[in-house]
Amino acid sequence: MTSSAASAVLDTARRAREAAAVLAPLTRRVKDDALLALADALVARSAEIVAANAEDVERARANGTGEAMIDRLTLTDERIAAIASDVRDVVGLPDPVGEVLRGSTLPNGLELRQVRVPLGVVGIIYEARPNVTVDGAALCLKSGNAVLLRGSSSAYRSNTAIVAVMRDAVVAAGLPADAIQLVPGETHDSVKELMTARGLVDVLIPRGGASLIRTVVEGSTVPVIETGVGNCHVYVDTQTDLGMAVNILVNSKAHRVSVCNSAETLLVHRDVADAFVPLALAALKDAGVTVHGDAAVQAYSADVVPATDADWDTEYLSYDIAAAVVPSLHDAVAHIRRHSSGHTEAIVTTSQAAAREFVALVDSTAVMVNASTRFTDGGQFGFGAEIGISTQKLHARGPMGLPELTSTKYVVTGDGHVRS
Repeated sequence: MTSSAASAVLDTARRAREAAAVLAPLTRRVKDDALLALADALVARSAEIVAANAEDVERARANGTGEAMIDRLTLTDERIAAIASDVRDVVGLPDPVGEVLRGSTLPNGLELRQVRVPLGVVGIIYEARPNVTVDGAALCLKSGNAVLLRGSSSAYRSNTAIVAVMRDAVVAAGLPADAIQLVPGETHDSVKELMTARGLVDVLIPRGGASLIRTVVEGSTVPVIETGVGNCHVYVDTQTDLGMAVNILVNSKAHRVSVCNSAETLLVHRDVADAFVPLALAALKDAGVTVHGDAAVQAYSADVVPATDADWDTEYLSYDIAAAVVPSLHDAVAHIRRHSSGHTEAIVTTSQAAAREFVALVDSTAVMVNASTRFTDGGQFGFGAEIGISTQKLHARGPMGLPELTSTKYVVTGDGHVRS
């Protein structure tokens, strides 16, 4: 990257830091008014956003991009209206900033409070979907953070138009334009510069496939909240309701295959395999799912594709699922601990003891008992919105709503106290 281009990225980060200082003390009313102005501006100027998006779509088609990705990239007036509606939903959410998490009066008379505060400057590195540009900006603004947006080059024109609209809107509402910025540059060099802007950027959140997330986690000197990769498991226990188990399995796998909370592996206790596996294979076939099975699963149907070692670690994001028969609950847990990405695991069982044991032993972001893996989602959890699903253990874990876009500080109030 040229020195001037690198300087442009760092200058963007510096301006974001100045804007973050302005945003931090703002009241909820001021932030909500800015978000409402932003939502109205997106609708009012949807024509210019759609026109810019059409250029991205045309270029993507010329490059041979698949229709599924084209659909994720495409914006219409209706989709922009829906995105604006999501912004208005954020307005209705509680403001986490200023919330007192704990407080007490110490024996020496000092008053101690732990209070939520914004993270500061949040960088978001993401792929394809231009709606993330708005989602990320809205959630960061509501939580008092300045945001640096680095979308993929495939949506560069769309993101440029969207950010221009949002910046104009927040300025009209009295906020600094640099509260929302698009990181300059379309090459990977600008991403590298953002990842090493330690001291200017407080945290990075990558949203996308495994390759993107691994690149950011391994190459960043800025703290990273790891999100998204989901090698999720459904375990069917020996004591189970077969019909319920089939429904949960099919919903977990086939409800929407291209998302991180879709199930990618089925594990079945051997004592229930004869009764359950044929039902599962038939239901998955009806749903258009190809099963990659171990030898035990292959024995039930010629339609089963032999599973390789790689299948157990694969996030398919397609109509495919790996399947194995296991001797016990503990063997299922051992398989999950060895291959899971730490996202979501489910047990289907009528045994409370088995459910408690599974929940205690599985070390993942979310553990479902007799429920689909598809419920791991900020909206489904009642958070109203999410910036992503964290699969790490520091700071935030699971669906990240507004509180997870804050840190804390301690406020200590005395009356002339000095330490002896």
